[in-house]
Amino acid sequence: MNTFIVKYVLPGVAVTMLAFGGYHVLSSQPKDERLSPPAPPARSSFNGTVAAAGLVEARGENIAIGAAIPGVVLEVYVPSSDVGAFVKLGTPLFRVDDRHLRAQLKFQEANLVAAQAQLAKLDAMPRAEEVPPLEAKARAAEASYRLAKDQADRGRALVATRALSPEDHTQRQMTAETMKQQWAQANADLTLLKSGAWQPDKEVSRAAIALAQAQIEQTKTEIERALVRAPSDGHVLKVNVRPGEYVGTQPGQALILMGDLTRMHVRVDIDEHDIARFPVGASARAFARGDSKRELRLTFVRVERYVTPKKSLTGDNTERVDTRVLQAIYAIEPSEPAVYVGQQLDVFVETAGTKSHR
Repeated sequence: MNTFIVKYVLPGVAVTMLAFGGYHVLSSQPKDERLSPPAPPARSSFNGTVAAAGLVEARGENIAIGAAIPGVVLEVYVPSSDVGAFVKLGTPLFRVDDRHLRAQLKFQEANLVAAQAQLAKLDAMPRAEEVPPLEAKARAAEASYRLAKDQADRGRALVATRALSPEDHTQRQMTAETMKQQWAQANADLTLLKSGAWQPDKEVSRAAIALAQAQIEQTKTEIERALVRAPSDGHVLKVNVRPGEYVGTQPGQALILMGDLTRMHVRVDIDEHDIARFPVGASARAFARGDSKRELRLTFVRVERYVTPKKSLTGDNTERVDTRVLQAIYAIEPSEPAVYVGQQLDVFVETAGTKSHR
């Protein structure tokens, strides 16, 4: 009996356990299922193509609007709720704090009034009330001179008869000469008064007026720069500024993004290795990422004849790869389905000597 168990039963149990173990291992292995992509990849309708990546932008490119002067934003006239709205050229977008400029403007306007008043005073000289006193002073000086001269003349005869000493006679002559000079001074003062203001003084006043006017215009310009306006007709694409925020003048800071959405453009990056095969002006088709069923017809607009380092399409201006690209601009036909600014497209450009299947 023991021989039967050892010879037949135990090997049978071992084989059974081995088979069960093998089955368990095989059944517990994960199954590799072939999954279909959520959307089939885009396929070109041309026989020969150059594939490229495209980025949707507004016609005339996206306009990143910044502030001309730094400061705290007081008002935003196109809030985030108005994104997508159409604005015309010169429409106010937001205003930086300009209260100090307005106070400075009032001070400069007061300076202008003072300078104009000073010039008006010089032009009005002499005052009619100032002439009679000087005329009376001149007549009084003349009378004093004549009296002193008469006494000097009489003293000459008295010196001859020794009725007057030579010293007294000399004193009378000097007094007469003094009165003569005072009379001449009074006449010169009267003539100076009647001649009015000195012309160089008027020129100084006119220069002060011109300086005050220039300062006013400068301050008005700064006030106008504090009010940021739309540089052209277009749509508001994004608003990145709020009242109370401090804004600077660093380049690349897009406080408000604008663009003309009447017709969308696509900026196509042609890889430097495909430039030789890219025919300028060729037809092109595009597909939105994730939607390979809708083919967008593109019309050639222009090519920017500068091969630039390729930028990563993440929105970060500092991200670059070791590839250079030639950028071509295509317009999306108005009848095509709507796309959004900043949306990425798969673009296929027809190479020379091929025909479209569409």
